[in-house]
Amino acid sequence: MTRVLIIEDNPVNMKLAAFLLQNAGHEVLQAVDAELGLQVAREELPELILMDMQLPGIDGITATRQLKADAATKHIKIVALTAFAMSGDEERFRAAGCDAYMAKPIRYQAFLSLVESILKT
Repeated sequence: MTRVLIIEDNPVNMKLAAFLLQNAGHEVLQAVDAELGLQVAREELPELILMDMQLPGIDGITATRQLKADAATKHIKIVALTAFAMSGDEERFRAAGCDAYMAKPIRYQAFLSLVESILKT
């Protein structure tokens, strides 16, 4: 069973992502902001983090940079989940250290395919 941390401040988005991942057989960890997400990531060392980019306080880009700069967490795969879908956004998130990008609202089959693909790399 793969552990996946979802860092998401929207309860509806959190519930949907957690439901899809649990039904696919993953263990789901949750955090409602980047501060808690960073703490959970460092304590639990999940295989994958689904990171909302628009978070209260520390944003997803800053949190991703912190995780990738830390020797203990730099190996964790990070997928940016965001409503930002403008030209150049994906490149900006990848430059921050994200391994993949998915625009919201998520489409469940594409979401699960992306998760499985990232976990295989």
